[in-house]
Formats: sequence, structure tokens, C-alpha cells
Amino acid sequence: MIRLLLIILIALLVGTGLSLGLAYDLGYIRVSLGNYLIETNFWVGLGLVLVLMGLSVFLYNTLRRVRQSTGMVADWISRSNERRARRRTTEGLLSLAEGEWKRARKLLTRSADNADTPLINYLAAAQAAFETDDHQGADELLRKAFESTPGSSMAVGLTQAQLQLAGNRLEQALATLLRLRKESPHHPFVLKLLKNAYLRLEDWRELAKLIPELRKRSVLTEAELSDLERQTWHNLLEQAAEDCERQRQQDPDASLAPLTRVWDELPKSLRRDDNIVRDYARLLARLGDEAQAETLIRKILQDNWSDELVNLYGRIKGQDIGEQLLVAEQWLKDRPNNPELLLALGRLSLRNELWGKAREYFHTSLKLRRSRETLAELSRLNASMGHEEASLKLMMQGLEADNGLPELPMPKA
Repeated sequence: MIRLLLIILIALLVGTGLSLGLAYDLGYIRVSLGNYLIETNFWVGLGLVLVLMGLSVFLYNTLRRVRQSTGMVADWISRSNERRARRRTTEGLLSLAEGEWKRARKLLTRSADNADTPLINYLAAAQAAFETDDHQGADELLRKAFESTPGSSMAVGLTQAQLQLAGNRLEQALATLLRLRKESPHHPFVLKLLKNAYLRLEDWRELAKLIPELRKRSVLTEAELSDLERQTWHNLLEQAAEDCERQRQQDPDASLAPLTRVWDELPKSLRRDDNIVRDYARLLARLGDEAQAETLIRKILQDNWSDELVNLYGRIKGQDIGEQLLVAEQWLKDRPNNPELLLALGRLSLRNELWGKAREYFHTSLKLRRSRETLAELSRLNASMGHEEASLKLMMQGLEADNGLPELPMPKA
């Protein structure tokens, strides 16, 4: 109310001032424009100036409102596109999860430009393209993903490596992972994928170099690492043995240096592993160095007993077969009821041509545990000693055990 009264008061004062001013002749205003001459009195000119100023203000405000409304329209269109992109992205991800690869790729690609996170759209679209065996299309989408988001090199590279591994493009996957490892040497997932690549490429040498880093970064559980390490060095020993065999085809006197070199490189934890020692001793025996194999097994068994190694010990021929038998008989004092040791003693007795002792060891082993291996050895020995009936009986027992035959009544001979 007070504000309205003030406005009315000001208007009255202005009106009064103008009416008083019009009573006085303040002269003329003359404006010359080329051949035109505009002449008017002061008050009319002042009025025209005020009108022009008012029109200018009006036009300025009008233009500003138009510009603001244009920006509002643009913002509305932009928000509409973003909402549509979010909806299509959601639909695309659902289609991807449901295995509708073509629809997923179409939705995700079309909505990528207006999406909040175009990187996600392109990575998911690349997955969809891969599932339709369009590897080139997947690579192109990965390139767009990289270009869409700064700092996405690792995310894009990991996705690319996974798709390459899944597509059995192992060499390309390895190249991608080696590049990523240069960027981030200790990245756990890069190391894990690199392990998978080496494993599938059967690059045991590089895998052996990688295992310490896998252990340091806790990429795998200790049990998984132990299995991987054992598998890796087993294959390295096998490869070295094959190298020795190839060399001996050209030079029968070639040494076992490739094999012994791998053994020397073995981690300490594996030098007393039953499986690795057995593999190494078996390979030595296969290459003709049974004496070294016997020495190795004897040394290991003194501190670390293993039934598997004892079985192998009975199969190989040491440098002194008599001493080899005596060593095994010393072990029997501490393990009198070990069927595997008794089987090995039977074989060592055969090697020393102690037929009766061998038969006794085999019989004792069978009493403790009926194994097909012991049955076969005793059957073979009985046949060689002329005990055909006993040999046949043992052979039949072995066949029954092998085939799981039930106990049934049989006619008497």
C-alpha cells in the first residue's frame, strides 16, 4: 500500500514538473540528415528521445527473453535425449544379459553418444559384437570406447584381452596384456589374465617367471599357486627331457645338461615335492641314468617318506643293486607293514635273483593290501618258477579285481 502511494506521488510530481516545464519555451531541436532537416521544439524532441529509449529497452528485453527461451528449448531437448539414452542403455544391458546380442548391440551403440557413461555402452556393445563372432566390429567398438572417455586405457585393454582370450586369439591377447603390464606392472587382474594366456600357450618358461609375482600380489590362493607351480615345472622337466632325447638322436653321448639345468633352477620348496622328485627320477631313468635317479630317491626318502617314490625305487636299477636292496631292507625295520615297500623289496630281490625272498616279500605285501600290481608280480614269478596253478589262481584274482566281478557259486573241477 505504501509502495503504491509512493509511485502515485512520484507520478504526480513528474507530471507537475512537465506541465510547468511546457509553459516555458526552451527553444528548438534541429537535426540535419543529408537533404533532410528535422526541426521541433525542445519538449517534443525530449519526448521522442524518451520514446526511443523506451523502445530500445523493450527490444533488448524481448531479445533476451527469446534467447532464454531458446536455451530452455535446447536444455529440454538435451534432457529428453539423455532420458532416452538412459532408457535405451538399460534395455541394451538387459538384452545383453538375456543373450539377445544383436538387439543389445543396436540399443547400446545408438544411445552411446547421449549416455552419461558412453564407455559402458561401448564396452557392453563390444561384448555383444563378440558373441555374434564379429571380432572386427568388437575391436571398432573398443576403439570408440577408448576415444569416448579419457583415462580408459586399462578398462578397454582388459576387456579386449578377455575377448581375445575367449575368442582363442591367444597371441593377440598376450600382446595386449604385455602392453597393459607395462602401464601397470602390478595390476592383479592383468597378472591373472597373463597367467591364463601363458597357460593356454603352454609357455612354461614365462609362466615360471610370472609365478613369484602372482604369489607376491596374492592373485591366486596358495593351493592354486602350488598346483600351478607344480604343473609348470613338471612340464619344464618334460620339455628338457625331450630336448635331451633330440640331442641324443644326433649324438648318442650327449649329456643330460638340459634336464639337470632345469632341476637346478627348481624352487627349493619343490625339490622335496613327491611328484616333482618322482618326475625327475623317472625322466633320468628314461634317459638311461638310473643310477642318479636311485641316488636322488634314496636321499629324499631318508628325510621325507613317500610310498610313490618307494614304488619307483623298486623299479629302477641303481649302480650297486646289492646295496640298493640293503638300503630298502633298512627302511623295512622302521616300516615293517608297508605294502608298497614290501612290493619294492620283492622287485629288488628279483633284480638280485633272490627268487624265494622276492616271493616272500610279494606274499607279505598281498596280505597287507591286495593290489593288482603285486598280484601281477607274484603271478609272473610263480609262472617262472613252475608254479603254474598258483600263477593262474593269482591271475584270476587279478582279473576279478580289475573287472569288479561279484562273488558267485562256481562248479568244482
